[in-house]
Amino acid sequence: MTVQPEVQDQYEAYPYPSRNPADEQKRLITGSPSNLAELNHYLFAGKRDFSKPFRALVAGGGTGDATIMLAQQLADASEDGKGQAGQVTYLDLSSASRTIVEARAKERGLNNITFLSGSLLDLPSLGLEPFDYIDCCGVLHHLTSPEQGLQALTSVLKEDGGMGIMVYGEYGREGVYPMQDLLRSLSKDCSGLAEKVKLARRLLEKLPPTNSFNRNSFVIDHKASDAELVDLLLHSCDRAYTVPQVADLVASSGLELAAFVEPIRYKIDTYVKDAKLLQHAKALAPIEQAAVAEKLASNIKLHVFYLSHQKNTIADLSQAEKVIPVFREMQPDVIAESLKKTSSLKSNLDGIPLNLPLPRLSAAIAKRCNGKKSLSEIFTELKELDTRLEWDKFLQQFKEFYTVFNDLNHLLLRYEDN
Repeated sequence: MTVQPEVQDQYEAYPYPSRNPADEQKRLITGSPSNLAELNHYLFAGKRDFSKPFRALVAGGGTGDATIMLAQQLADASEDGKGQAGQVTYLDLSSASRTIVEARAKERGLNNITFLSGSLLDLPSLGLEPFDYIDCCGVLHHLTSPEQGLQALTSVLKEDGGMGIMVYGEYGREGVYPMQDLLRSLSKDCSGLAEKVKLARRLLEKLPPTNSFNRNSFVIDHKASDAELVDLLLHSCDRAYTVPQVADLVASSGLELAAFVEPIRYKIDTYVKDAKLLQHAKALAPIEQAAVAEKLASNIKLHVFYLSHQKNTIADLSQAEKVIPVFREMQPDVIAESLKKTSSLKSNLDGIPLNLPLPRLSAAIAKRCNGKKSLSEIFTELKELDTRLEWDKFLQQFKEFYTVFNDLNHLLLRYEDN
């Protein structure tokens, strides 16, 4: 099995995304999927102990954002702070991209990464031990057969393992594909990618205001660097997905769709409050509801989702007294301070403003969600401040608080005693 030669040539000439290894001294790039707290919540019911051996594959790793994030977080979670040898396996067909990832790992002193060159389509024949987790972001939609790619990934996934996937969303990329077609027409006589990049830059400066790409103010990747422009507008193999098409892709692998991230984007009542409309919408199957929400929003550029062999893999509050709430990236003290001044959380989903009501104890709860305290410990602390507080009333307020922050993928759950 092979990939198109043009795709490999592109990533050799323009490793993606553009990264400077020296920047590792200043920051760690994190995101979805593959943040450890996040994948634990969605794939392992919050019960995975990352101080123990955990094998992760980053398939089509590019210049290494997911590889570095996973390797660093697994190192931090290990008892010696270094992680297990070979804990993260990086696989990519671009030698230029691999060189950048290796340099980034060296800057961080990470020794828990195995580097492999090749295509994810070759995974069934590489003789690798199965993985607990597989990250595959921005790759399947660049294959001539995404279904074959997902099947190749599934072949090296453990029975109790899971995947984090990202593919393009169709509606949020309005204007991208007409622009790709336009550039193909205009660049037929260009001698190579570098000349096509110059032509594209020139065209982007001259677009009329009515142009669909020009009107999509939320697609801005091309402004970051030439590598981002090439990946967005000059790719030789590129497609996008609607929710039903994602469901069909998942079904082709035999895996279960655990969750979309952020969940709030795929809920109809995020966009519609009319009771009659919601009555009709709620009668639909869950995937159909997500499809309606996607059409209502019409701004989802990427679909990020988790897959598993198993059903019901998301952490829940069935053992509420033992659960440990953890913010994915937010700082508890910072969010708690901001919530003292308001009874709602304001957010924005790519042009869609949100004003989400919060319960009375939100600031006090947020301050104590440090990833270490269980819900029963948080309750005990709050009861010392207000002896009239009862567990049932507290739990109801936490559920309201959790729903808001989890829908935005900010707050997750884990269990310490496995």
